[in-house]
Amino acid sequence: NSQDIQWGQGNDVYTINLNNSERDKNSVNENGEKADESDNCRYGFISSPCTLTDLLKAHFNNIATIILNRPNVMNALNAQMRAELTDAVTRYSKDARVVDMTGAGNAFCSGQDLGDGNSLQSLDLERTLRDEYEPLIHSIVNSPIPTVTALNGAAAGAGANLALAADIVIAKSSAYFVQAFSRIGLIPDVGGTYFLPRAMGLAKAIGSSIFADKIMATEAQKIGLIYEAVEDEEYDSHLKSRLEYLANGPTVAFAGIKTAMRGSITNSLSEQLEIEAKLQKKCGNTRDFKEGVLAFHAKRDAKFEGR
Repeated sequence: NSQDIQWGQGNDVYTINLNNSERDKNSVNENGEKADESDNCRYGFISSPCTLTDLLKAHFNNIATIILNRPNVMNALNAQMRAELTDAVTRYSKDARVVDMTGAGNAFCSGQDLGDGNSLQSLDLERTLRDEYEPLIHSIVNSPIPTVTALNGAAAGAGANLALAADIVIAKSSAYFVQAFSRIGLIPDVGGTYFLPRAMGLAKAIGSSIFADKIMATEAQKIGLIYEAVEDEEYDSHLKSRLEYLANGPTVAFAGIKTAMRGSITNSLSEQLEIEAKLQKKCGNTRDFKEGVLAFHAKRDAKFEGR
């Protein structure tokens, strides 16, 4: 049904039915039982905790999923989306244990919506970047939980750099990036000039931005721009496994890894060793550390609580 938005696989397919704003009274969950309010987000109806706007948002089993939902314009970002996305990432960073961003349809995000209510004469790019994009990127980068971009298709312009702001990018092999800014006389923004040189080197960053090269996900993995590219037919199950790992992992340790790795870009060795010591002390005081050690000695899988 073209009016349905789905993501996931098997018994864990999440469906939002765009034709129906009420719960299907006959829907059942994976156990064959009548679906109750806790199943709202998963079985073809719209209700809390899902919302239907330019973003689809769901929080289930410690995994917060945010879907950019303007597939008719390849999920181009308008002002409302930017505000809602910043709010959603900030809120889920307090309640969930991993945040996953993806796009509806065949694209992740085509970037800034150039037709978003402004003429060229009234378009204030500096204000938009300072007031709308900067808080968004900071909310993703500074989130205390892992942030994941599930790159399902094209990521262009601001959409490419939104994707790269996440801690981990897991992409379909058919997905791609393009820094399309030079095609309309602009420079990469939304953190692009920060992320790209650090991930792929200065020469590649400058060249790919000037020529607006298409970088396929498989190449992006090879050059270190993203974590991994996965064959399309294996993608859903692989992504599900990765998200479940993060949602059930040692959340405090994940936060420490993020802080230490990002800080290392500008820190001296002495500063980095000091940060490691402080963060390790914090991790060592968690219940998850104690559980990890007990599980190691008992030769069993650890059952982390995220604290």
